[in-house]
Amino acid sequence: MARKGIMSDRLKEEIAKELGFYDVVQKEGWGGIRARDAGNMVKRAIEIAQSNLAGKDL
Repeated sequence: MARKGIMSDRLKEEIAKELGFYDVVQKEGWGGIRARDAGNMVKRAIEIAQSNLAGKDL
């Protein structure tokens, strides 16, 4: 059974474009990116999530 990802495809694509490796994703799929790029993508997603949480009244 396939696991459902936490990040939407749109967010992943947006971050990949921002970090400069979206061309690899287009050519080779998500499995073609380097581990470092995957780690940087997760780090950026966490920063975005924290920023969004900080902007909301809890």
